[in-house]
Amino acid sequence: MLIQMTVRGIALDPITNMPIIILKDVDERKALPIWVGIFEANAIALELEKVTTPRPMTHDLLKSVLDGLGVSVRQVVVNDLKDNTFFAVIELNHNGSVINIDSRPSDAIALALRVNAPIFVTEKVVSQAKSVEISEEKEETDKWKEWLERLKPEDFGKYKM
Repeated sequence: MLIQMTVRGIALDPITNMPIIILKDVDERKALPIWVGIFEANAIALELEKVTTPRPMTHDLLKSVLDGLGVSVRQVVVNDLKDNTFFAVIELNHNGSVINIDSRPSDAIALALRVNAPIFVTEKVVSQAKSVEISEEKEETDKWKEWLERLKPEDFGKYKM
């Protein structure tokens, strides 16, 4: 089963200082943190803030190519988690045919935001993500769990939606 989610914000992992995209379901009962790179977080932040750049960024270019070819994005789905790595697909519609494109979740999310496509996560991924090992060291894992449990929407700062 698929759970529809929205990007609730971007946070920094307090241990690694890596950006985390926070997805939450519409009822705000389930959250999914996805660690991404700085450039991917920047692409998502630019769209969340509706910042226009002088030249098209990669995801803007992809949107233009799809528009030019008459292809629409039906949805993106974060559909797997293996060895602490998330996987996603971008579901395209071309003349009534569905085409699934393998993607990193960060790229799929950045594109979905630009084309106003829904973002889904499989129940399997949400349940698997709860057991993802954040760190091999128990002390760091405990710090992370404590931080995540205290996380509130207002903690997302200017990226709060």
